[in-house]
Amino acid sequence: MRTSTSFCGELLDLVRERNPLVQCITNDVSMNIAANVLLAAGASPAMVSAEEEAAEFAGIAAAVTINIGTLWAGAVPGMKGAAREAGTAAKPWVLDPVAHYATAFRRQVVSELLELKPTIIRGNASEVRALAGDVSQGQGVDSRDSSASARGSALTLARRHRCIVAVTGDTDFVTDGTRSAVIEGGSPLMPKVTALGCALTCLTGAFAAVAPGQPFEATIAALALFSVCGEDASHRAQGPGSFQPLFLDALAAIGPQRLDAEARISLQ
Repeated sequence: MRTSTSFCGELLDLVRERNPLVQCITNDVSMNIAANVLLAAGASPAMVSAEEEAAEFAGIAAAVTINIGTLWAGAVPGMKGAAREAGTAAKPWVLDPVAHYATAFRRQVVSELLELKPTIIRGNASEVRALAGDVSQGQGVDSRDSSASARGSALTLARRHRCIVAVTGDTDFVTDGTRSAVIEGGSPLMPKVTALGCALTCLTGAFAAVAPGQPFEATIAALALFSVCGEDASHRAQGPGSFQPLFLDALAAIGPQRLDAEARISLQ
């Protein structure tokens, strides 16, 4: 087991050096902020989701991220095609099962996507609890469960699907079913800016792209970067409106040494 988290700065350096192309099949609300987050961090976003090209583009991209936030029937073939191609090409792909518990349609689509073996699942506590089959208090896309309450659910999911599971919220938790990490930081303003969690899913794909054999470490690094920059932006923000540009500025300005110095990560 690693005892150092210096890999966070190393992976941030790699993202900026390699500028990985990340295919972001994400919801309509999050496209702008997700693209801007990736650009600020040093990656290259591509919002390619149409059935006619999603699978082909996944062969070009370094990673694929799939978010079901504004799900509709016409989006599903592109999602499944991109996930299938990523798996065939041994490229990492990240699933964000937004409010999957809300309707039968969402539950069915997420079940089909899980069969395509995501590398990483990233969700809030209510989503992760429900996905593991546990009782969830989620309402719509909002989590009403603490991230700490979803740690057992995350372990269950990681072992069941042989993937990395990340629970994000007041604190973040990452596990591969054996190893785990807790990441502290961030800001209470972050949930008040729409789709920042969706953007984090895309950023996780960028880190996984530069470390395809280390999805556990890549996920930790992405979440640590988000937490450190969120905390930094909150010191100067007057509210959610000023927080968003300050957060993007923080992502663009932070260096690997500062990330390693300020990240609060406990490996377990």
